[in-house]
Amino acid sequence: MDGMSYVNGALVPADEAALPLNDLGILRGYGVFDYLRTYGRAPFRLREHLLRLESSARQIGLALPWDLEELAEIVWMTYAANDHAPDMGIRIVVTGGPSRNGMTPAGKPSLLVMISPVAPFAPEEYTTGCAAVTTRIPRVMPTVKSTNYIGAIMAMQEAAPFHAVEAIYRDEQDRLTEGTRSNLFIVQNGTLVTPVAGVLPGITRAAVIEAAAAEFAVEQRDLRYDEVLAADEVFLTSTTKEVLPIVRLDGQPIGDGKPGPVTGRVLTLFRALVARECATVAV
Repeated sequence: MDGMSYVNGALVPADEAALPLNDLGILRGYGVFDYLRTYGRAPFRLREHLLRLESSARQIGLALPWDLEELAEIVWMTYAANDHAPDMGIRIVVTGGPSRNGMTPAGKPSLLVMISPVAPFAPEEYTTGCAAVTTRIPRVMPTVKSTNYIGAIMAMQEAAPFHAVEAIYRDEQDRLTEGTRSNLFIVQNGTLVTPVAGVLPGITRAAVIEAAAAEFAVEQRDLRYDEVLAADEVFLTSTTKEVLPIVRLDGQPIGDGKPGPVTGRVLTLFRALVARECATVAV
């Protein structure tokens, strides 16, 4: 990784960034993170991402001694220290910090900020659509954006043989909740439906709901597996996926097996919202 990263109060070359070996993020996977991107030189909804980081830390009892303004200043400082490609990803990580006994936090969490180019999905993935699979692997503490991605990595290993871009969690009641790194939407008779219980509050998800509400009804409720398979359209939302059409689920076609018009319109509305907001962000 090139460029500069922020590690515990200092900017350092990214390839020299390091944490103590007794950091609880390394020993126990005890930490939280958030990830956002810029459009041009404007970070999209930085404050919302920081609020979610704060919420994640609070839910697992992880000390967060920086307020939102301090965190934002650190993000901007790190971003300014790097060469800027048109679109950059910003990863903010807070771990439990060094621990003498390898288990108990000492109240000195580690803070890292990393900048790297966004890896966008190819244009043809929006025009031809993508495949997803479902997984029975349980999603632990779904409302926390934790650094513990063991289940997600295992789920994506399950997805790999099917050339799927995402694995979607499927619970014991056959409800689909969210992807390993995305939120789930279906289109039913022109209405957008998305799960709300037991899912990570996606920043892109919220922006999509906001952008789409001017033209489409939006329902937030549980979604069952058979309902998703019978949907007119399915799409996923995330920082990197934006609004990504899913045309096959577990090998079965969704609708006519092609990206639908509502998904395309929602992507247009979302990108228009992004353009308006980012035009007003000081850079």
